[in-house]
Amino acid sequence: MGRKLEIVNPILWEIGHIGWFHERWTLRQARGEAPLRADGDALWDSSAVPHATRWTLKLPDREGTAAYLGEVMSRQLERLSRSNLSDDVRYFYDLCIRHEDMHVEALTYTRQTLSYAPPELGDLAPEGAGSFPGDAEVPGGRWWLGSTTSEGFIFDNEKWAHPVELAPFRIALAPVTNLDFAEFVADDGYARQELWSAGGWAWREATGAQRPVYWVEEGGQYACRRYDMVEALLPDAPVMFVNYWEAEAWCRWAKRRLPTEAEWEAAALGEPGEGGRLALGKRAWPWGDQPPARFRANTDFTYDAPLDVAACSAGDSAFGCRQMIGNVWEWTASDFLPFAGFSADPYEDYSQPWFGTRKVLRGGCFASSARIARPGYRNFFTPDRRDVFAGFRTCAL
Repeated sequence: MGRKLEIVNPILWEIGHIGWFHERWTLRQARGEAPLRADGDALWDSSAVPHATRWTLKLPDREGTAAYLGEVMSRQLERLSRSNLSDDVRYFYDLCIRHEDMHVEALTYTRQTLSYAPPELGDLAPEGAGSFPGDAEVPGGRWWLGSTTSEGFIFDNEKWAHPVELAPFRIALAPVTNLDFAEFVADDGYARQELWSAGGWAWREATGAQRPVYWVEEGGQYACRRYDMVEALLPDAPVMFVNYWEAEAWCRWAKRRLPTEAEWEAAALGEPGEGGRLALGKRAWPWGDQPPARFRANTDFTYDAPLDVAACSAGDSAFGCRQMIGNVWEWTASDFLPFAGFSADPYEDYSQPWFGTRKVLRGGCFASSARIARPGYRNFFTPDRRDVFAGFRTCAL
């Protein structure tokens, strides 16, 4: 059912913004050069251009946008050929690479929102791995939440690792599946106010939501719109495109709760320690120090969709938790707040304008690069966002 992709303003703006961001930081900020376009900031500065107005701006056409990106890249390559990168300048290149990673993912879920044909990326996701029920027992103890300088480039909101005392907890071995969530929908979960927080119920009343946003009811069964097609709902794949409010309501219905980001991180990277206490694992990833691979994690478009939750057994954490990296982003109970001693990096608008207004998600998804899907990365969205590749796993009460 593929059709030619017409680049309309939402996607055209995203592409132009990526080029502008590279120019803004690697040429203008790092090297003091003048803007390539007098109107560039007015068109593509995401900190200054309101989201709702971006699609109506008088943007350069497809050819003009491509020419702008080509000029930015040409100048970057020429500057790089003349000199080595200082640490200060390297920061801006590392920042731009990760920013581009984020927008590759955003462009993918924008295609879903616009009902475009699916991107031709990744192998077809196999079925049949099945479900993975049960909980992992994680002992209490001191956990060091946050990142350190030994982990390469990190964002300002991850700084710095600091001690958090955790009580023992039980966390699901895998994310909530489509089948799990369908039972909540069938039990009138969206109509039962007692299952929703005040904020969640206000959102549900305002939107009239009755099921996940892309679910379609056909003959008493649920299917799902995937890009420009309606497909069968895979029962053992993680539920996706649900927001924080929906995850929170499911937890009340199931008599569960969402993990805090400290609990999530401890379950992903911690280990059983002496005396039955939690120990800080000396590992970069849940499975060890090796980078993600298709048998460990579904990232970097290894597959074109989430896998069944029982897949990727080689990626289990020390506590047996599966798919904590890749497949779907996972909502946590934690508000997006600064760690103690926070100081904004040069890209000041990355974190601090959003503190206190968003929830933290962890772990990445199938469309995330490994640079973004690493365990310490703190993603953050408003609790009403249901257009992103997000699901959730839960903890016992």
